[in-house]
Amino acid sequence: MRHPFRPLAAPVTYSRWLHLLIPCAVVSVWMFVSFDTPWMPCVLAVPAGLLPAIRLAEGVQAQLLLTPGERGRADASISAAPSVSWADRWCTVAWLEVRLLLATAAGFATIWLPATTFDLVSYSISAEPSMGWLTDFLGARWLCALLAPLPLLILLGLIILCGEVATAAARRLLGPSPSERLTALEKRTEQLLERNRIARELHDSIGHALTVAVVQAGAARTSDSPEFTARALAVIEETGRNALEDLERVLKVLRESDAPVSSQSTMSEAGRLLESARASGAKLDVEMTGRLDLLPGTVSREGYRILQESLTNVLRHAHGVPVRVRIAVREEELELKVTNPLPASPCTPSGGSGLRGIRERAALLGGRARAGQHKGDWIVQVRLPTDRIG
Repeated sequence: MRHPFRPLAAPVTYSRWLHLLIPCAVVSVWMFVSFDTPWMPCVLAVPAGLLPAIRLAEGVQAQLLLTPGERGRADASISAAPSVSWADRWCTVAWLEVRLLLATAAGFATIWLPATTFDLVSYSISAEPSMGWLTDFLGARWLCALLAPLPLLILLGLIILCGEVATAAARRLLGPSPSERLTALEKRTEQLLERNRIARELHDSIGHALTVAVVQAGAARTSDSPEFTARALAVIEETGRNALEDLERVLKVLRESDAPVSSQSTMSEAGRLLESARASGAKLDVEMTGRLDLLPGTVSREGYRILQESLTNVLRHAHGVPVRVRIAVREEELELKVTNPLPASPCTPSGGSGLRGIRERAALLGGRARAGQHKGDWIVQVRLPTDRIG
């Protein structure tokens, strides 16, 4: 159950009070200029509300003072954007009228209710009040002293009520339009897709490096050859350095939304990847056809990660077996095929995030991915359409 006095301790109550009083300054200036036309600000609010920039200014101010907890959030209930349609403009006009009415009520209460409390206290201590009706209506001084806090309580209750009404009106009249909601949803979807892509990049790159390091460290531990141990440590160092470079690329894309995707690894660097696998003990039989440097950027980057994950799975689950790698660049597609015989005591891949990531990468490009056992071999075969090469 909500405590009735909780709003009095909430900072938003007083930021909303400030929001209610801001238009009073405009009204006061106008009253000073022309006391006979106090209604004129309501008339001037119509052409002002039709200006696109006014909706932006009102939205920013409402977010800051009415709903400070939502400020800067993509799903904020109050939009901070210029008007893009006539419906937005007329909603802004309606909001300005509502705001002026609430500001009038809040401003009147802020001035006269504390003044009433002051008069009640003054009369209770033998001073004459400025409002004579108090003495006529109340009479006894003790009664004035008893009722002195009442106007302040009414003021606080009225401010809380007007703040709630102003917030509800702002959400209704300054809330995101259907087009803005659609834009926000598209932006959120793009962010989720980007995070998913970054997660795959980190999984593939760091997973490959750790697998190579574990394999090399295990082999060095059981080897009595100082030369082999030195080579293993050199491979671990080189693989770790490459993984750090890949990590820096991914984090750069994460930190800088305008970072070029061309800084990511591509199929042109497949040789480095294959040498790393060889140095880790894999017996590779590699066949390449076609020009890797002519692949479209997206296909080249995703193909590199798919090849990396395939080799990582071989090192992790079937270390030491011969591996056939076929990379074919054709007119309309890139084909990657990694085949290795299953070991005597196979540790069959369980279809975890690695294989799922391969299938997701292929599906995003409209390609096909197949992974499974066939006649004693484990085969990963991926076909990615290139549309046009050259």
